[in-house]
Amino acid sequence: MAKPSSSSSGGGTNLASCAVAAVFIVFAIIAAVTVYLTVFRPRDPEISVTNVKVPSFSVANSSVSFSYSQLSSVRNPNRAAFSHYNNRIELFYYGNRIGFIFIPAGEIEPGQTKRMDASFSVDSFPLASSSASRISAADFQRPGSGLVVGEENRAGSTVEIESKLEMAGRVRVLGLFTHQIAAKCNCRIAISTVDGSIVAVRC
Repeated sequence: MAKPSSSSSGGGTNLASCAVAAVFIVFAIIAAVTVYLTVFRPRDPEISVTNVKVPSFSVANSSVSFSYSQLSSVRNPNRAAFSHYNNRIELFYYGNRIGFIFIPAGEIEPGQTKRMDASFSVDSFPLASSSASRISAADFQRPGSGLVVGEENRAGSTVEIESKLEMAGRVRVLGLFTHQIAAKCNCRIAISTVDGSIVAVRC
């Protein structure tokens, strides 16, 4: 009488082992993706403008010139260092760029905040006829407009400019994968043409 072959039972055992291994690999991949998305997922830097100053201001023959100073904070929320490129702060008046300054390339460590102080002079430019208006801090307070600082009771005409700061760079996740990230922060700034004081800022 012939004995039953052991190859069929051995094949079943191998198949079961392969199935268990496949399930384990699938769960490991799911766990790795979950950890990546919740812990190591690249996040854009967080920018906030903490202070704006106009140290000097001059109006002559319907033209204005001034010096501008802006203090910003950039936080890196990632678990890897954020290497930012040469970025810049730009000032616009009625859509025309009136000044800018470069921010040197650098690096922000994981979870750290870097303060960036930029100061530069803006050459004389003509005032638009429609800019001779009264703008108070209340005019900047709109739903979802963000933080507003200013002097609501200051009288006189104002000139409104726009500050644009963009931080672009990269992070290397787990030392293997490089991701490009970027963030922007735009601010509207109302300056009194009477004495050059800041009337309101909305970012």
